Amino acid sequence: MSENILFESSFKVNDINSAKYDRVSRIKAYNDNQDILLTLDVNTELYPLNVEDRITVALALSLNLDGSKDDGKGWREVGRGEQTLADEYDYVCHGKIYRFEEGSGDNIKVYVSFGGLLLYMDGPYASLNALRIDHVYLLMKK
Repeated sequence: MSENILFESSFKVNDINSAKYDRVSRIKAYNDNQDILLTLDVNTELYPLNVEDRITVALALSLNLDGSKDDGKGWREVGRGEQTLADEYDYVCHGKIYRFEEGSGDNIKVYVSFGGLLLYMDGPYASLNALRIDHVYLLMKK
């Protein structure tokens, strides 16, 4: 895992709730160690998921492969004509980490907003502490 990628883990989708919106579903998934809970709103029209699917989720500082800053460019303008982290994943969002909370034991809770689509992670401090920054890219693949 490069310094650019703050978090990366494989998850198994345990639950999908599509009741509230037409094109957005809230998924719940646990990582392989069963110590991190991921709850994520996904545009399932763009990226369909099913219960039991295995996904890899990464959170990164930048889409640049060398980890350099995006220099204020919009995320869609980063890397035009050059390879980026986005090329290695199927689903990419840019968002803001807006809250941290203490969880039970050594766990912490992380909340991220991707323009209204929310991410919530509850897991060990050691795994999630690197996310104490403002903005992050969500990268996901099956």
